[in-house]
Parts: sequence; structure tokens; C-alpha cells
Amino acid sequence: MTYTPVPVPAHLPERLTITLWDFSWYVRTGPGEPFEDLDRAFAEAVERGYNTVRVCAMPYLLFGSGLDTTAIRLGPLGGGYGRRVRWYDVEQPTVVDGRAHLRSLFEAARRHDCFVILSSWEYQQSSAFATEPSWCDALMAVDPEQRAERQADALADLVDFLAGYGLDDRIAFTEIHNEVQVGHLADGLPGADLDERVVALRPRLTRALDVFHARHPDRPVTVNYAQVPAGGMRGIPDNVDVLVTHPYVYGVLGAFIAEFGLRSPVADFDQARADAEILLPGAPRLAEWVPASEWRLSATIVSRPEIYVHDWGDAEAIDRWLYRHYGAWEQQMATTLRIWLDVARDWALAHGVPLVFGEGWVGYTPRDSRFEEGPVGAELCRLAVRESVRVDAWGTVVCSNAAPQHAMWADVALQQQGNAAFLSHDHPPVPAPS
Repeated sequence: MTYTPVPVPAHLPERLTITLWDFSWYVRTGPGEPFEDLDRAFAEAVERGYNTVRVCAMPYLLFGSGLDTTAIRLGPLGGGYGRRVRWYDVEQPTVVDGRAHLRSLFEAARRHDCFVILSSWEYQQSSAFATEPSWCDALMAVDPEQRAERQADALADLVDFLAGYGLDDRIAFTEIHNEVQVGHLADGLPGADLDERVVALRPRLTRALDVFHARHPDRPVTVNYAQVPAGGMRGIPDNVDVLVTHPYVYGVLGAFIAEFGLRSPVADFDQARADAEILLPGAPRLAEWVPASEWRLSATIVSRPEIYVHDWGDAEAIDRWLYRHYGAWEQQMATTLRIWLDVARDWALAHGVPLVFGEGWVGYTPRDSRFEEGPVGAELCRLAVRESVRVDAWGTVVCSNAAPQHAMWADVALQQQGNAAFLSHDHPPVPAPS
């Protein structure tokens, strides 16, 4: 039987301009943190042209774990670990009532006429910011074959919770999980290649989507994928209602990661070369650099060498390396972006579903790097918005780094131009020389 996708609800915007708030919207609520005041964060988002935020709604913690969530203690990873890593650089501890904070997010979204994409990073990193391991333990206790279905049930409960307060109209759509082929949702499956994992995950995800559809047959639900799995599109379940992919093209950043072994085993890391070329003076040895509590190594999927280099790297030296080698990768990065977006559009058209790019474009640079916030990255953002218009995407980002927890948030003009161009189905203007 051919699946008929759930249509986009009529009250949602014609185009979604998305800012990525991930788990930061509850982890970074302490004094002076970017989400201390949700109304301010939403007001700044609207000023920049956004109408949608995408978040980890911590569904399993709130509606599946059975844990007391009235006083969730969150904060830095401890010992300075992750202090200069994007998304991980939490400075202040905080305590949140999980369900009450979720309700506050949706009430603020309504006040500012915004919408929310519900997702989860729980099998990738969310629980790493808790001060004790019970959340992580609860997640890992679920059999890998059942994890996606349990997430779907928890998200269905979460939707019921919001509906009980009349806030469910703020939901744009629901994702079973973030980047399903990257993280503990794919535990126990064969193959390290990301496209192979897409294919291997299909049965688990199809069942999970059926679980959510059975509970909420009139609400769009999907999963999303790291990159665009061009070699594994056959693995995407036919019962998604939206195709969501994350076109991080990497290119020169991928070359840097490979050159210095950021995603290789700790034992293979070339400490002497890193000391000489990219690390700050006095950096500890990689083998010594671990979080204060070892359980956090299971709670996050980011490799130890990558966190180490981001924490102890000389950001300017890393940017110089990226700029110096960019010329060799410029055309490949632009070509990859265009091909991936074409592949995604083709699958979406064939299955009659809208297309969303929930993250992208270069990749995961150190917090203090300005490569993606600088002229090269900004031009790639403009290209990506133009390409999102060309493939008639329903939703896109200016950049994953265009959010309150990142430096790019300060580039108001770039975000306004990109979002205005996407909403008008036009090309973002090239800024005039200053």
C-alpha cells in the first residue's frame, strides 16, 4: 500500500526560516546565558527574520524515562572540558523544571508568532549536560531495537502535553530524532558508512513513525539525516511526512579533520604535530583531557580528539589553515551543496513531501573560529539560501551557527538578508562595499 503523507497544516507559514536552538534553550538558561530570557531570544529571532526554532524537546527525559524532571540540574561538562566547543561551551549551572520550561518555550513562541520543530538530541549529547548520569543511564538502558519507537511514544506524549495547554498549534512538525544515522540510535547496526546506516536503520524508523502516526494521524512527523545520504536514499522510510536533511559540505574543514586526526582513535593522534601547528602553548596531552565524570564520554558522540583540538586549539591558526587551503576546495564545496540539494529535492518530489534543511553548511568549527562567520562562510550561506530557493525548500537555515549561542547571531544583516530572500523566493543580495 502506498503511503499518503500527512499534509502541512494550513496555519503554518508558507516558508520556515529556521534558527537552531538545539538543547541550548534549556542547558544555557543560567545567569548571563543566551537563553536566560526566552522572550528576549524570540524577539531577537524575529528581528533577524526567523519564524521557526528547532529544538531538542528532551522527550525521553520528560515523557519516557520515569525520572523526576521538576528540578533538572544542568551545567558545564566539568574540568573545562568542552569549554571552547560550539554548543558545549556552557558557562553557568542552571536548574529547570523540564515540563514547565517546555510550556514556557511554547508560550513565548505564541507571543512572538513563531513555530517550533520538535526534535531530540538525546542519543547524541543532551544528557551530557546533566550533573548526574540518570538521564544517560535511562537512555542507554533501552534496547537499541526499541529506541526509536520509545522516542516516538515520548514525543506523542509530549504533543498531548502541549495540546492540554492549547499550545500544539505552535508545532511545525516533529522529528523522531536528530541525525538518526549518527549516534546511539544506530547502536548495534552493521557498517560505519553513514549511507549504509541509513539503509540499516529503515526498519527501526519505519516502526517508530508508525507509532507516532497511530497516536497523532493528523500531525506531520519525520526523522532527519546528517548530510544528504545520497548513497542511501533508498533507506529513508516511505512513511515520513517531511524530508529533513543537514547538508554540511565540510570540504576544506573535512580536509583539516582528516589531516589532524580529529575523528580518529586517540592512539592515532599526532600530538607533536598538533603542538607545533595548531595548539595553544601549554596544552595538556590528549590522553589527559577528559571530562570530570567519565560517564559523559558515553553521553556525547563527539570524539575526544575533536573536543581536545577545539578546546586547546589556536583558533586563529586553525582559521589560517582553513583559509590557506580553501581555494583547493571551493568548487567542490559548492558543487557538493548543489548536488545534495538536487538529490534531496528529487526524493521529496517523488514521495510528495515538503523539503527542509534543518542544519548546514560548512560544518563543526571551533567556537572561536570565524571561518564560517567570516566572508567565505557568509558567501556560502548566501549560496545555500539561493539553492534552497531553487529547489523550492519549505524550510531552511541561514546557517547552523546563526543562533543565540553562536557568534554569528551578531551578524544581524546577514540573517535578515538571507531570511528575507528565502521568504520572497529571491536571491540574497551581495552586500555593497563598505
